Amino acid sequence: MWLSKHFDAIRVSQETLLFNETLALTEEAKAHKEKNQKIPNALWANLIQERLSNVDCIKQGWILEGFPENQEQAWMLQSFGIFPRHVVMLYASDTVLIERNSGKRLDPLTQEVYHTTFDWPSDPLVQERLVKPEDLSEQEVSKKLLEYHRNFPEVFQIYQKVLKSINADQPSVDVLSQVLTYVQTRHRSAAPFTPRIIFCGPPGSGKSLQAALIAQKYGVVNICCGQLLKEAVADNTNLGELIKPYIDNGWPVPDNLVLELLTQRLSSLECLTDGWVLSGFPRDIEQAEKLQKSQINPNRVFFFNLPYESIMERLSQRRTDPITGQRYHTTFRPAPTPEIQARLRQNPRDEEENIEKRLETYYSNVKDLEDFYEEAFYVNADQDPYVVFEFIESCIIKPLPCRKFRHL
Repeated sequence: MWLSKHFDAIRVSQETLLFNETLALTEEAKAHKEKNQKIPNALWANLIQERLSNVDCIKQGWILEGFPENQEQAWMLQSFGIFPRHVVMLYASDTVLIERNSGKRLDPLTQEVYHTTFDWPSDPLVQERLVKPEDLSEQEVSKKLLEYHRNFPEVFQIYQKVLKSINADQPSVDVLSQVLTYVQTRHRSAAPFTPRIIFCGPPGSGKSLQAALIAQKYGVVNICCGQLLKEAVADNTNLGELIKPYIDNGWPVPDNLVLELLTQRLSSLECLTDGWVLSGFPRDIEQAEKLQKSQINPNRVFFFNLPYESIMERLSQRRTDPITGQRYHTTFRPAPTPEIQARLRQNPRDEEENIEKRLETYYSNVKDLEDFYEEAFYVNADQDPYVVFEFIESCIIKPLPCRKFRHL
């Protein structure tokens, strides 16, 4: 009941089917019920098919409660093309289940189920009209449990790839939380997957390193926006000639030139086939919107988070050997000899004043970017690089949560 309310999905159960007078087979099912006869599996299956074919179930999705009860019902549903994406099996000891059933009460007006101990309504009018459902004596419940234990293994075999068992002998809020987590998770697919990844983060957060690790392991194309601009200038391409004055003078390259260069690269056969990981772009909401309008849509976006002190420590202590080009860090990777130490130089970009300017620019734009990429993942970049890599890798491999609930 709570799940259907949460997703605004249609709840389909024995009670709702028997009380739904718009279904053609309802009267036939009621006739069996009135004669204390077991409703045939074929009749149940046809009732379910008819109900799930209604417009509300198609548009809103559905939750099938208490079905299938046995292997024959499961096979019939499959023959009608009804195969749920998620199946949840709630389990508890028979003693607990018998005790719970004895306290069940039904509202005949709304068909909502209450419990004398765990879920008693506060409205006196609702309390007055509650009735005890039929067939809930200890003997009847024990009989149903015996039949359930006999039939469930066969049902489990049919749905085992989409089934999750959840312990129902815990607070209902915890049960609901576990069910919600499961039904909002997509199952892994064997279909080919081409990664299209964007890394966003402040300077010094490790985007370039993680992009290189991902590219090395999965064979995707590693594209650093800044490096791509420099390569275009070095290759003397038409775009490179237009970009060169901006690079030489340290000016920001116009978005239209950057976007044209990125579009060419990301539309190449290599990127379309192998996938790509992009860092350094977009830097603001306007660039993100232009990227989307160019039909460049990532399927994974990561935001790297790092404290201000860690960023300053990483960047302000970087040094470069002008002779060998080797990079060092005064704390984490100091020069091996005093001679090398004496000739090290600092890139002006790594001076504290310039770092603060870059951080100010980043933090003034990141909130809009986070709102734009609402399904993004957030990375604690203040960890060992390989711990960060494992987290990113798990997010790439794991299917994204479902945007909209369909059926259970």
